Parts: sequence; C-alpha cells; structure tokens
Amino acid sequence: MRERLVSAASKSRQTIVPVRIPALIALAVVLLDQVTKFALIDLMAARDFVPLDILPVFSLVMVWNTGVSFGLFAGHPEETRWVLMTVNLVVAVALFVWLGRMQPGIVRLALAGVAGGAVGNAIDRAVHGAVADFFDFHVGTWAWPAFNVADIAISLGVVVLLLDSLFGGGKAAK
Repeated sequence: MRERLVSAASKSRQTIVPVRIPALIALAVVLLDQVTKFALIDLMAARDFVPLDILPVFSLVMVWNTGVSFGLFAGHPEETRWVLMTVNLVVAVALFVWLGRMQPGIVRLALAGVAGGAVGNAIDRAVHGAVADFFDFHVGTWAWPAFNVADIAISLGVVVLLLDSLFGGGKAAK
C-alpha cells in the first residue's frame, strides 16, 4: 500500500513540476500585458489620446477593440463583451490542460504564451468592456491594426505551433 502511495505521489510531482515554468511564463505575459496597458492608458490619457510618434513607422495610439482580432465583430460591444471574455478564458484553460499533457519543450512555452495573452485580453474585457491596443505600425497610408503585449504573445505562440505542425512533425503538440 505504501509503495502505491509513494508511486502516485511521484507521478503527481512529475506532472506538476514541468507545468510550473509554462505557468510562470503565462503569468509573466499577463503581468507584462497589464502593466503596459496601465502605463500606456495613463500616458495616452495625459496626452488627450493624441498619438505619439516614436519612429516614422511606429506610433503609440489608443484603440479600444470591442471585437476580436483586427476588430472583427466590433459592432455589438455589450452583446459580445462577456461572450468574448468567456471564450478567452475557456481557451486559456484548454491550453493549460493541453500543455499539462505534453512533454517539456518549446511548444509548451508557446501554449503558455497564448494562454497568458488570452487571459490578459480577458481581463481587459472584464474591466474595460474592450481590449486596449496601443502599438501601431504604419507605412504611408497603410497601417497594421493596433495591438498589445497579449496579442504579441498570442501571435508568437501560434507561429511556433504552426512551425511545429509543419516542420516538427507535430510530435510536440500530441
């Protein structure tokens, strides 16, 4: 009986320990995202929300995104606010379950980034009713949609997942 308990505790520890680093990465993404949003909302409010040109191709702006990526579904903010926040959180939980079942590796870190970004944007929806976006790249009249730290983590994580799927044989994602 004692051997079974020791064996079960050992297996449990093996499962929990590898999840710590991805959990810390997700937490770091959430914290960095929220700190930058707090600082930039304050900065932009002090400037009466006038864009701040940093480089000829990069500005800080204040955009409240009530939709999803690139402003899709932005027409009905109150109807979509709680639905999108819930979807963000469900995705984050599903990603944590997925990464908890994987072997350690870069894909687990990518999933942690995506999960952290989803939580960061969900916090915005809960607190502000929309996601705060600031980073604006533009050339001439062309501009990429504004984005934030959570979006960067989500995008980088998705790129790693796609590269693993295409060139890594998807072994890490199983």
